Amino acid sequence: MEFDPVLLSRIQFAFTVSFHIIFPSFTIGLASWLAMLEWRYMRTGNVVFKETYQFWLKIFAIAFGMGVVSGIVMAYEFGTNWSGFSDAVGNVIGPLLGYEALTAFFLEATFLAIMLFGWDKVGPRLHFFSTLMVAFGTLFSSFWILSANSWMQTPAGFYLENGIAYPENWIEIIFNPSAPYRLLHMVTAAYLTTSFVVLAVGAFYFLRQRHIPQAKVMLNYALWFILIAAPLQLFSGDMHGLNALEHQPAKVAAMEANWETQGNVPLILFAIPDPEEEKNHYQLSIPNLTSLILTHHADGEVVGLKDFAKEDRPPVKWVFYCFRIMVGLGMLMILVGLLGLYFRWRGTLFTPSWFHRLCVAMGPSGFIAVISGWFVAEIGRQPWVVYNVFRTEDMASPLPGANVAISLAIFIIVYAIVFGSGVTYIFRLIKKGPQTGDTDGSHDPSAGHHPMMAADIPSPSETK
Repeated sequence: MEFDPVLLSRIQFAFTVSFHIIFPSFTIGLASWLAMLEWRYMRTGNVVFKETYQFWLKIFAIAFGMGVVSGIVMAYEFGTNWSGFSDAVGNVIGPLLGYEALTAFFLEATFLAIMLFGWDKVGPRLHFFSTLMVAFGTLFSSFWILSANSWMQTPAGFYLENGIAYPENWIEIIFNPSAPYRLLHMVTAAYLTTSFVVLAVGAFYFLRQRHIPQAKVMLNYALWFILIAAPLQLFSGDMHGLNALEHQPAKVAAMEANWETQGNVPLILFAIPDPEEEKNHYQLSIPNLTSLILTHHADGEVVGLKDFAKEDRPPVKWVFYCFRIMVGLGMLMILVGLLGLYFRWRGTLFTPSWFHRLCVAMGPSGFIAVISGWFVAEIGRQPWVVYNVFRTEDMASPLPGANVAISLAIFIIVYAIVFGSGVTYIFRLIKKGPQTGDTDGSHDPSAGHHPMMAADIPSPSETK
């Protein structure tokens, strides 16, 4: 049996990176959620915030550990499966990844132990500072990683010599044309991912009529953030799309399954793209809307896939369908935020069980949207590993296909066992719920009364 080593290496890296991205997209937002909970506890002294913090801290520790382990695997793959890539762009990508380790990861590692084990061992201000530093470290880490990835999408600030990329301007490399848009879009996606997990857990407790004070905190804060962040994500996605149209028009053409360069381009809601015949089957569309979105003119001209040689086009079906999954989930997120605002206005946020079931169902939506968006970005860049500079097929290591197939199978088995166990343990923690002591909304003796607490934590009679 013949194995294509390049294809298998791509599948293997796609598997590991897709698995890895689940954890950072969760822990980036979760660290900030923990910082907010600790800040509210310090301001109010209400034990419900402390119990909620300690509950999510356990989940953060597990997710953070699995994210670190899965990330290390990808670093090794650069050498084993993509040695050509390491040789060609190591002078640019290597320092960026090194900066991430020397700054963000070391910052996280320095304060993580205090955050995890120092609640009763250090002062409250030092512990809160440690939580803030971990939250900042996760954001700083995403800055460097996304800068490196964005350079592969929109390379700048380098020169080529004998097929090797050398840095020429580090400012242009770090802040390449797509980096700001990609950073805003991805970080907002990470915060939304965390918000919907927190929302789903809170709604789950409401449906089970357990841990009601903590559940109210989760629903209250998660829905406020979703109401703000989901429309912001739509706006940042629009800016990101306009940037991609300028620098990666083939990717945008694949996202829209637009074959002809033309004006009045419709927005295709559903179709079956046919790369062989260069057309779409069973197309359902809204006239002129793609032109309006991408050019802000109803008759604006958009470049089509036929303007690119077939060997330079990305796999259309993958990009087209993944983009619609991402956008569709984004619209549902906005709807959930608006429904939360409506029920809050009606004073019934904590009563409609059908809405709580919807919130539980939307729990994994952030992860699915992030992976779909990642597929759009990475598959849409093909056939280039560095856009318009290095082709993917030229960057793979000269490995026998059978060897890559065996390693891929091992990865799948090991990941299923190790990370499946971690995820299972997280679900057990969620099922068990926060460890509660005094959950009646009382304050520490040293804390004064805060009027905002009425909106945050219910009275004992409200939880019955």
